[in-house]
Formats: sequence, C-alpha cells, structure tokens
Amino acid sequence: MARRRPRQRKDGGLGWAGFGGILLLLLAITSGGALAYFYLSTPARPVLDAQSLCPVNGPQGVTVVLVDTSDDLPETTRREVLGELDDLITTLPPLYRLDIRVLDIAGGRSRSLFSKCNPGDGASLSEWTDNPRIARLRWIEDFRKPAVEAVKHSIAAAKATSSPIMAAIQDIAIDQFSSAASQSARKTLYVISDMIEHTRDYSQYSRAGDLSFQRYKQSSAYLKYRTDLHGATVIIRYVTRQTNGQPLVDGPRHIEFWKSWIEDSRGTFGGAKRLQGA
Repeated sequence: MARRRPRQRKDGGLGWAGFGGILLLLLAITSGGALAYFYLSTPARPVLDAQSLCPVNGPQGVTVVLVDTSDDLPETTRREVLGELDDLITTLPPLYRLDIRVLDIAGGRSRSLFSKCNPGDGASLSEWTDNPRIARLRWIEDFRKPAVEAVKHSIAAAKATSSPIMAAIQDIAIDQFSSAASQSARKTLYVISDMIEHTRDYSQYSRAGDLSFQRYKQSSAYLKYRTDLHGATVIIRYVTRQTNGQPLVDGPRHIEFWKSWIEDSRGTFGGAKRLQGA
C-alpha cells in the first residue's frame, strides 16, 4: 500500500524569521535613503583660499575698520574701542572679510594690519558631515587671535601733523569696494576718529570753524579725494578732541559735513556715535 505524502502548509507563510528579515531590510533601505538625502540636501561648503580664508569666488561681505592714528586715544576711549572691536570680531558673519586698517600718514592713504575672512567657528556645523571642534580651533588660531592682535596695534599711541582721513577712505574704497567680486557683497566701513581732516589741500581747523560742505567743494581737495564708495555703509565712532575744556570743532555740524561727504561719494551714512572720553 502506497505511503501518503505529508501535507504542505496552505498559507505559504514565511514565519517569524522571515518577517524579521524583511523588516530589517526595510529599515536598512529607509535609513540609507534618509542618510543619502541628508548628504545630498546639505549645501556644499565653499572652497576657501588658504591664505585669506575667503571663498575663492569672493567674500559674502566686507567689513573694514579704519582707526585714525594721527593722535593718541584717551584711555577711556581706548578701552571702549577695544570692547567694540572685540564684539565685531566675535559676531562677524562667516565668509565675511574683516580688514583692520590705520592711517598711513606719510603715504596719504591707509595701511592694512589684518585682512582675512571669518571661516566660521564651527557652531553651525553638523558632527555627521564635519568636525566642529577642528573648525573652532582654526577660527581661534587663524582668525580671532591675529585679528585681536591687529586691533591692539591699531590703537597704539601716535602723533602726527596731518590727518588724511579722506585719502584713507578713498584708498579703502579702491582696495576693498571696487572689484567685481565685491559688488554683490555687503560692504561696511567703521571709522574710529575725531574726523578732523587736516591736509595742505583742505583743513577743518581753519577758516574760523567753517565746516560747510560748500567750502570743501571749492577747495582743491574736492576733486583730489572724490571717492566712489559703491554703496558701502559708513559708520563713525566719533572721538571728541578738546582744548581748554572746549571741543575743537562743533560736533553736530562736523557730523553733518561727513554725512554729506559720504552721500556725495555714493555711500550710505550709517550713523555716528560719540565715544566716551575726551
């Protein structure tokens, strides 16, 4: 008599082991897809120049600080300036260039002490795709420390017989604001100075305190120092100079002159703040 074959399972089920394998496979596919999406959706970091730390196609913004070294800063003013510039260094947006300059009295222009882009301190980087710790160390060593050192040198004691502020700003406009790469960048200039222009072409010490823009336009300095600021915002940190307890110039009228000069030079007047001390 023939033996009967065992009956096969009608449901064709895979059992718990089969379901577990399928679940693991689906999780792997989902995780891989999510990881691939994360990498592909993360914006590519720009390539930076090794020396300037700026993107090779130009910085996203340019911030220049001009410190007037034609006269000493009072100690109170000096401390306030150090604090403000330290804040500026710390809060400068990533990929913005910071250029710290002083007056070049002899050359009638400006001299750069530090000029680099902020490469970023790593705070916004992901530990999945970058190394925030290394980025912060690079920011400290290559950007923050040398910038702070340049600030200290910029406010060193000095004395001079002239104060070519207009020539220095013109020099900055040519160097930092005129290139094709800088046209789309946000441009800001901070001037830390008593703002008393004093050259052979034009002086604000003379003519019994005549600070009118009209007198300046009639001088030879008007064409010589005609400047194109290319839309840069100019912010003044105003140092008050006194003699016998009285300001050397009329502060409000003096600021009004510089507002006119900046706007005539295709710039934006970003305001003036009187620094403490005199």
